[in-house]
Amino acid sequence: MKLLLTSAGIKNTSIHNALLDLLDKPIAESNALCIPTAGYAMPNGAVMAWRFFTGQATTPMCELGWKSMGVLELTALPSIEKEVWVPMVQAIDVLLVNGGDPLFLSYWMRQSGLADILPSLRAVYVGLSAGSMVMAPHIGEDFARWRPPTGGDETLGLVDFAMFPHLDHEMLPENTMADAEKWAAGMRVPAYAIDDQTALKVIDGSVEVISEGHWKLFTR
Repeated sequence: MKLLLTSAGIKNTSIHNALLDLLDKPIAESNALCIPTAGYAMPNGAVMAWRFFTGQATTPMCELGWKSMGVLELTALPSIEKEVWVPMVQAIDVLLVNGGDPLFLSYWMRQSGLADILPSLRAVYVGLSAGSMVMAPHIGEDFARWRPPTGGDETLGLVDFAMFPHLDHEMLPENTMADAEKWAAGMRVPAYAIDDQTALKVIDGSVEVISEGHWKLFTR
């Protein structure tokens, strides 16, 4: 798998260049699908979804100049035969996955069947906040708000580390480095705290930190 796990989208030149490297072709020649689902479990989630896929958010993803753009709504997929939507997902170049609630996103990735095919896709997976966190084995109780029927804080486990996004964000006073360190102490896996100018580039499990800001890796 090729992953670009961001805190707040393609926020700077370094992250943009990492995306181009993963795509191995220009954005203008790349076909994209965006997934707004994680936002629906949040207050004003419908507004979040609209801003995301119309490029009106402050987290650049959909507005980068893609050759084509579609919206993949995970909550609709269980009612649609896989023969209808799976070939489309297999053919695209990039999946753009919005933020919101990571447990809600994880639940619908599994319910929809997307989680089963993610490891086999040729597409680059680009996550934003919860869209990145969902790749971890679990997210920690600090980020567990919406709860799946089975409870717990488990997510997809497609990488072997966890993420604490929006480090030291001016609008999130609970996201200081001290808060991240406390969170990391309760995690069962290595954990990255990253600010909005940082992303994690992952190719077949190998992690490279892309940053014009600050970050920290907490090891077990």
